[in-house]
Amino acid sequence: MSDLRRLVQVCTTFTMLREGHLDHFTRHGLNPEIGIDAVAIERYALRDFEAVADTLHRQDLAVTLHAPFVDLSAGSTDPAIRAVTRRRFDELMELVPLFRPRTVVAHAGYDWQRYEYFRKIWLDHSVRFWGEVADRLNRAGSRLVLENVYEHRPGEILELFERLRADGVELCLDCGHLTAFGRAPLEEWLDVLGPFIGQLHLHDNGGKKDDHLAMGHGLIDFRPLFAYLQTAGRQPPVVTMEVHRPDDIWASLEFLERLWPWGK
Repeated sequence: MSDLRRLVQVCTTFTMLREGHLDHFTRHGLNPEIGIDAVAIERYALRDFEAVADTLHRQDLAVTLHAPFVDLSAGSTDPAIRAVTRRRFDELMELVPLFRPRTVVAHAGYDWQRYEYFRKIWLDHSVRFWGEVADRLNRAGSRLVLENVYEHRPGEILELFERLRADGVELCLDCGHLTAFGRAPLEEWLDVLGPFIGQLHLHDNGGKKDDHLAMGHGLIDFRPLFAYLQTAGRQPPVVTMEVHRPDDIWASLEFLERLWPWGK
């Protein structure tokens, strides 16, 4: 397990790290994927972020960031909502030089119930916004990956990734989300969006809600995912264990050891 531990990220939030979990990550050599939300942005000063980042770098831990997402919409038809979204990402970008993240994960954000009637406008706004974010991250030595959440089928966001291909934007495939919220099997997601995969979010659930359980503690069969990646000769540069209970980290790593098709 120790070798695999060095190769994956483990999700947490900045607030959790700042308020006591930092020692757990450094002591066990866990690479964090740090959620930066509005609460952390509003509560902490730049020096607080810098202190945590310095500690992680001194321990030679790799960092990824998860961008704010609650109530934000890059593709909204309301310019005020897009302005708030841009403000939060401007604030996030101030932290990128401190943490030097391998990737920044953001939500692609398509929800047919909200955006079906102005899909093209949503796409145009989204492509413009994410292209600008990706350019800033690329110049900072990082890269943008967009995660599926409420999308029902992969085709709903295929054009988004096709239009952002030149900007180096890739998919963070979340099997938990497509199981809880999607209406297409994993195989369809892989057929349509497989070539865009640049990161994985791994967690399990019972198929009805986003439980973020340990791998193997729900009903998701992860074998087709790793079989596809192995057959395609593709190892995503970043793999994140996105479980929400500390004990589930170890259970997930043990489970992942049995599936991991690449060298350690």
